[in-house]
Amino acid sequence: MTIKTLLTATALVLAPLAAGAACTGHEEVKISCSSGMVLDTATGTCKLVSG
Repeated sequence: MTIKTLLTATALVLAPLAAGAACTGHEEVKISCSSGMVLDTATGTCKLVSG
């Protein structure tokens, strides 16, 4: 294996790991529903408002 191939393989393995490590610690998720719908907290989906 050449050094260029080895460095490329290393970069391809480490890039997703670095991206995943940078995206930790998010505890709050914000969801917005379109007009006429409301968030159902039990299922985490938007439901049509009846009535």
